[in-house]
Amino acid sequence: MNKRGSGILLHITSLPSPFGVGDLGPWAYRFADFLSQTKQSYWQILPLNPTDQTSGNSPYNSNSAFAGNALLISPELLIESGFLTKKDIDAIPLFPNERCDYSSVIPYKVQLFHQAYKLFKTNKIERNTYEEFCTQNGEWLEDFALFVVMKNHFNGKAWSDWKEGLRDRNPEDLEKIRNNFYDELEREKFLQYLFFKQWFALKNYCNERGIKFIGDIPIYVNYDSVDVWTNTDIFKLDEEKKPLFSAGVPPDYFSKTGQLWGNPIYRWDVLQRTSFKWWFQRIAHNFQLFDIVRIDHFRGFVAFWEVPANEKTAINGHWVAVPAAEFFTALLEKFPTISLIAEDLGFITPDVKEIMNHFGFPGMRILLFAFGEDLPTHPYLPHNYIPNCIVYTGTHDNNTVRGWFKNETTPQDRQRLFRYLGSKVPGKHLHKALIRLAMMSIANTVIIPMQDILGLGEEARMNRPSTTMGNWEWRLLPCQLSSSHAEMLLELTYTYRRAFENIQPINQFYS
Repeated sequence: MNKRGSGILLHITSLPSPFGVGDLGPWAYRFADFLSQTKQSYWQILPLNPTDQTSGNSPYNSNSAFAGNALLISPELLIESGFLTKKDIDAIPLFPNERCDYSSVIPYKVQLFHQAYKLFKTNKIERNTYEEFCTQNGEWLEDFALFVVMKNHFNGKAWSDWKEGLRDRNPEDLEKIRNNFYDELEREKFLQYLFFKQWFALKNYCNERGIKFIGDIPIYVNYDSVDVWTNTDIFKLDEEKKPLFSAGVPPDYFSKTGQLWGNPIYRWDVLQRTSFKWWFQRIAHNFQLFDIVRIDHFRGFVAFWEVPANEKTAINGHWVAVPAAEFFTALLEKFPTISLIAEDLGFITPDVKEIMNHFGFPGMRILLFAFGEDLPTHPYLPHNYIPNCIVYTGTHDNNTVRGWFKNETTPQDRQRLFRYLGSKVPGKHLHKALIRLAMMSIANTVIIPMQDILGLGEEARMNRPSTTMGNWEWRLLPCQLSSSHAEMLLELTYTYRRAFENIQPINQFYS
């Protein structure tokens, strides 16, 4: 990422689709065409791992660090492949266009997937390709299928509450599950095959047009996940395999009690002894999926906040050091060409910056955070940028520019903002001013959330941290992506030398 470029942050679930949630079908390709026509270099998305309603549908809380989210499978592409017929989707429920209604989408898509699996079994479509996929991904796929099937069989119980033989992965007990639930296991593997088939087709389409995908790796995994169930030795667990500690962050300006996330803590001494095998497998898998990877909560690779499992808040935790230099040295020796982005927001100590600078990992700059009382010196102000950083107006965790200006700024914030811009800008036009600030900066890379390209308000916010309801639901409406937005983005991209040369033919599709 050492050349000037720009891109858009838009998660797959936010794409238009008649099936209630964005997917890997036709609109993903139309959005890729939009990126290509406006000379964008990057499409940034959130994690692609499975989500569920018990975790608020968050892509950062998953039962697997390797599997894909089956909800993103496109029924239209299944028809093209022969796994569904047009008759199968004749009676699509009336889903809302502007939000993901997961409670309605999930049962509808599960029913479609059952039908697709029946046709797959009957007609043996792509059987050889499917078996090749299972062989290539067997290291994680078999255990993922077992985990999902057993979770369903035990009515959602956490793996640590299963029968002891299954909890402890006794080979004989696992073999009984394989024999008794063969069809269910095959269906889960089949869905993963469909997901990755459709994902790599989209990725290839984008790469051919000069667009790189920026993916996202949450540093921690869920306790109730296949990752912990199959790798109990690399997590701090007690004799009954329950967490001894929880991950989080200490009290700060935003929270007097800190944040308690509930994720289990890694045993870095064990990871060291295995030459960081699990982490390297995870990173290698993600670099098959993406061209660039952002590591969420990067500071946890240098030192992490460890809180005893019985605590109700994050106050009584302590910092624990990680062998960061050894880890990243070994990582880059094994994968010398990978591109990582360090999510370095929040409480960042000098040792974190030292690791980032030593290995050349770019950090993040958020314009919405820049206009406080320390106006001239704040590192997120454009005149303080360095080339090796990624500039955002905001992230998936922030309000939109318009929503922030209307609901979160003080009169003093606005005064400082207008002084920096050099003029008083109406709230309905402020998103354009901040996008221009980002694009003209010295930073090599600029990523703008789609909501800010469109100038949408707080109603379009993707996530409100520390809340569990109503998040991850925003969707782009087909009518919103207009030629005027394309013209604005293209002009800024050319003006500030962020355009790549693209010789691919582009279809006009704007409303």
